[in-house]
Amino acid sequence: MSTTTQAPTRTYAAYSAPLWQRLLLTREMAVIALTAAVILYSIANVPNFDGPLTIKFLLQDIAPILLIALPMTLVIITGEIDLSVASIMGLSSVLLGVLHEGGMSVPAAALLALLAGLACGALNGFLIAYVGLPSLAVTIGTLALFRGIAVGLLGTKAITDFTEKWSDLATGTIGETRIPLVMIPFGVLAVGFVVLLHFSTFGRGVYDIGLNDEAAHFTGVDVARTKMVLFLLSGVVSALAGIYFTLRFGSARGDNATGYELQVIAAVLLGGVSIFGGRGRLHGVLAGVVLIGVISSALRLESVTVNVTNIIVGLLLVASVILPNVLAAASSRLPRKATPAAPRESQPPENAASAGVTTRGSDS
Repeated sequence: MSTTTQAPTRTYAAYSAPLWQRLLLTREMAVIALTAAVILYSIANVPNFDGPLTIKFLLQDIAPILLIALPMTLVIITGEIDLSVASIMGLSSVLLGVLHEGGMSVPAAALLALLAGLACGALNGFLIAYVGLPSLAVTIGTLALFRGIAVGLLGTKAITDFTEKWSDLATGTIGETRIPLVMIPFGVLAVGFVVLLHFSTFGRGVYDIGLNDEAAHFTGVDVARTKMVLFLLSGVVSALAGIYFTLRFGSARGDNATGYELQVIAAVLLGGVSIFGGRGRLHGVLAGVVLIGVISSALRLESVTVNVTNIIVGLLLVASVILPNVLAAASSRLPRKATPAAPRESQPPENAASAGVTTRGSDS
């Protein structure tokens, strides 16, 4: 005769909550709700915010940030960062202008600019993933390197001899709607990145690396290859954003998109991605980009200076980083209901000995 003791079943709050709470009561949904509230407030109180051109210009303004935020989300979830994205935009802009001025067609020049962005991402990825250098130091260096090459190729000159056909393509809308044409390639890329991050083994590996890259390696994730792929995607998408930026304004300059890397990172962190890696979802990031764009557009219509806008966006970013830690600290101090221990089946020692039952700790 023998007795077995069954351990009590553990209950985790994250999984014991109803499904609707796990889907709706999240930081990402809070950002989406805040974005909707700011949009409704702006429509009701900001003059001309609901005008026929506001949505068009708003989407055109945030389109480069939306594009770059897609790969940047995955990069930051792995615990890395890419500060060179705006410099890659500037370099691709200059290459597009220089090659087109030299007689090359815009599509061919754009293709070479995309390849240059891929090469920039490959350099970042190799130094970070295979050499093992920290991404912050590497991308600060390549930020200066790529921007220096861009400015060195053109200096202070601007190339503006783009035909109206390409400018109209960059600024056109879908039919009679107010939605810019650039939203079509963005939508395709967004779907691709959502599938890659949330519905593939590659995406699960991205989260595993952000939580613990050594543990991810031992579970079969190719950490170096994953990081290399992400920086390649970051480079080529940044180049695509630089091409759009150039054609929209009809001007290729070495200082194009200066400072955009901070806007992208601010939007990603505001959208719920942890700067330490391992957490974040794309729908929250896209909502964060739209939120910053709506605030900037509304303040611009109210004739508020860019400096004030930057202060407000900076405060939002600081709040988005601090608030989760404050809430976590507050929740840890709340009294928790003790879980009663499961009763253990046991027999008196003399009965156990007579029944021939061996208890733990008695084998000595």
